[in-house]
Amino acid sequence: MSLSRRSLLAGLSATAAFSGLARAEAAESYINQVAGYGPLKRDAAGALDLPEGFSYRILSRTGETMSDGLRVPGKFDGMGAFDLGGGRTALVRNHELDDEDAAISAFAGGVPAGLDLSGAYARGADGAPLAGGTTTLVLGADGKVEQQYLSLAGTAVNCAGGITPWGSWLSCEETTAKNHGYVFEVPAAHGRLVEARPLPALGRFKHEAACIDPRTGIVYLTEDTKESLLYRCLPAQPGELHKGGRLQALAVNGMGDSRNWKGRAWSAGDWKAARWIDLDGVDNPHDDIAQRGHAAGATYFARGEGIFWGQGELYFACTSGGPGKLGQIVRYVPADREGQPDETGARVQLFVEPSDRRVMDYGDNLAMGPGGHLIVCEDNYSPVQPNHLKGVTPDGRIYTIGRNAMAGNSEFAGVCFSPDGRTMFVNVQTPGVTFAITGPWDRFTT
Repeated sequence: MSLSRRSLLAGLSATAAFSGLARAEAAESYINQVAGYGPLKRDAAGALDLPEGFSYRILSRTGETMSDGLRVPGKFDGMGAFDLGGGRTALVRNHELDDEDAAISAFAGGVPAGLDLSGAYARGADGAPLAGGTTTLVLGADGKVEQQYLSLAGTAVNCAGGITPWGSWLSCEETTAKNHGYVFEVPAAHGRLVEARPLPALGRFKHEAACIDPRTGIVYLTEDTKESLLYRCLPAQPGELHKGGRLQALAVNGMGDSRNWKGRAWSAGDWKAARWIDLDGVDNPHDDIAQRGHAAGATYFARGEGIFWGQGELYFACTSGGPGKLGQIVRYVPADREGQPDETGARVQLFVEPSDRRVMDYGDNLAMGPGGHLIVCEDNYSPVQPNHLKGVTPDGRIYTIGRNAMAGNSEFAGVCFSPDGRTMFVNVQTPGVTFAITGPWDRFTT
């Protein structure tokens, strides 16, 4: 049954079906709009609280020694899972490190003799590659780590990214300092450090995440700024992003600002028609693409972060959107003949806009999980309100899957699922832990 997101999010206290849940969880750190997998159980190890029947394994921690002799770098962020065949899985993981993070870089313990780092993008004053980049974990059919290695080096502030249909990870730099602000491609099965080549056609700005429509090869990109745009790149050759393309920004008809910060531009459940605007000067050092695009008619979003291609449509998180700046999730449905000169029918929906931080607070990275549900990582920076993993049903109702029980309340990041859908992987950014979570995913209840 299709339910109104507006009534769900604006009138929880008046809805009898949800008021019982709200009362039962009044002393809790979260409120569920549907039962989901049930209440969270406290983890005796003080790492990750999960519902009854779910369990976790820790795959990787900052500071461990990898297969290539380097250290596991810190600040775990976006991550993607890839099928290597034979039951094996590759996890390609971002590290949101900058030039001040040498102490938790892959090179903190030195560089093993003979290790080839010539593919690194940029180096610091000491000659070592910059700390940002990606690591790749190879998991065997038994789920255990077989190999772990540095797969992209010399980049900066690699925040999130996205998987490609051809088996690679797009790693996004969330900085435009010096010669940065690009997207880099990391083949999941490469087995060693890749040559770091920026993809200028995807623009130079404070990138957050990316996703690709497998039917067209079009790349959609988010930007983590208060005045951000939603971008798409029409590739010159789908699947070969190094060959260039045309960058555009989304314009929602009649709405220059979607954030609902200064009056209400739209409400949860609303649909709006949309179109795309060509951009120029997309590879310049001035960090002004969003402002120039907005002046040409593109719509502002509030800190575009996680983005994921679902079932013929995409979803992206606007972390600080909404009147209370608790976040928004926006859905985009492509046009007929998307990317062609005669495209028509593109539209966007304000899918979720929570009004209580216990329902959802600062949704960031996201992915689609079992049954078409979104799984959303919170990143709320609060010293008292824990970060959670949230689920969102296809009709926009929110529930809780996990809670960070570790000291420091760092953000969740990099949520993704194994190719068979049985295991959810997720990071806690600091102190830097990658979890593999299993459980009765078919036990979901409303």
